[in-house]
Amino acid sequence: MAREVLLVGGNGGIGRALLNALRDDPEVGRIHATWHRQPPSGTPEDVTWWPLDVTDEDAIAELAAGIERVDWLINTVGWLHGNGHVPEKHSRAVTPEPFLESMRINALPSLLLAKHFRRQIKRSPNGLFAAISARLGSIGENQLGGWYSYRASKAALNMALATLAVEWRRGSCPRPR
Repeated sequence: MAREVLLVGGNGGIGRALLNALRDDPEVGRIHATWHRQPPSGTPEDVTWWPLDVTDEDAIAELAAGIERVDWLINTVGWLHGNGHVPEKHSRAVTPEPFLESMRINALPSLLLAKHFRRQIKRSPNGLFAAISARLGSIGENQLGGWYSYRASKAALNMALATLAVEWRRGSCPRPR
């Protein structure tokens, strides 16, 4: 049976590249993909697009209610900077708003997606839950410093996925990657 994939953030740079690769995979059947600010243009007919704000739990729950089957869920959403914020070079540059925005976009959505799509993934014989992180989120790899908000949010994502893997392994659910 062909896999059904939910690609969260399918209209971003990484998401679009992954979407193209999934479309070329003969083992992938139906692809659901999400977009946030800008609807995709020139969309292929074999992709079902859904609007989604990954920071809105009600929107995630509504999406989960609308998609019956998911074999693979891949979250590609991430935020480095914007709205006048740039990565912090020193601790003096850290301010609450960008730090919390990094956590809200980079760490929290994967947990909300896991919470609301657990049932679909658990039922799949090929269940996979994945989220794109970053090497900058590795505590052991931090040799340069800086980028406090982004590094902390990706480290939080990494820990959330590791903790989720333990929980799902105990419940016979697929391991996050």
